Amino acid sequence: MVTYWVKTPQWIKRFFPERMIWDIPAGDEPAVYITFDDGPHPVATPFVLEQLKKYNASATFFCVGNNVSHYPELYQQVLAQGHTTGNHTYNHVNGWKASSSHYLKNIERADRYINSTVFRPPYGRIKYSQIRKLRKKHPQWKIYMWDVLSGDFDQAISPEQCLENVLSNICPGSIIVFHDSEKAMERMSHTLPQVLEYCQKQNWKMKALPR
Repeated sequence: MVTYWVKTPQWIKRFFPERMIWDIPAGDEPAVYITFDDGPHPVATPFVLEQLKKYNASATFFCVGNNVSHYPELYQQVLAQGHTTGNHTYNHVNGWKASSSHYLKNIERADRYINSTVFRPPYGRIKYSQIRKLRKKHPQWKIYMWDVLSGDFDQAISPEQCLENVLSNICPGSIIVFHDSEKAMERMSHTLPQVLEYCQKQNWKMKALPR
């Protein structure tokens, strides 16, 4: 059974160290930050790009280096349409199960394919030792987590529940996680267009994460 928080609790945000960014302070212009993990994918990513273009939305794609190596044209298409990309390791490594040296090497391998100064740990799992090594190697990088987890990866929930997960928790400043992957496609493809339409009706800007 998959267990996770749809809305990240405040105590989690306070517990983790600085520069792990969970949300963006709302400014004069309300905005939300929609992100996609695990791509690029030959079916899911083109669908996402089409929807983002339809709603004039910008987003950030946290890419797996191995997928970028297989679909470099898709990766370039993401950038060409004005979106930003982030490092999500080369092999979608679970930091809790990897040594710090192996974890950093995997990030460095992904960095050969992903030109970015932002990082998100797969599964949100990263050790303090790995954070320290990453900061030492790349002091300018930002580690982005999330405020709202759509649950589109969870095959135990319905597309309708996935939509409810987002709409009942999203607010200005939220960082929302979707996945442009085969596993998430059924729930993501149902939810994303309705979330984009909802944000548009609220007059919220849909922006890529600050770099």
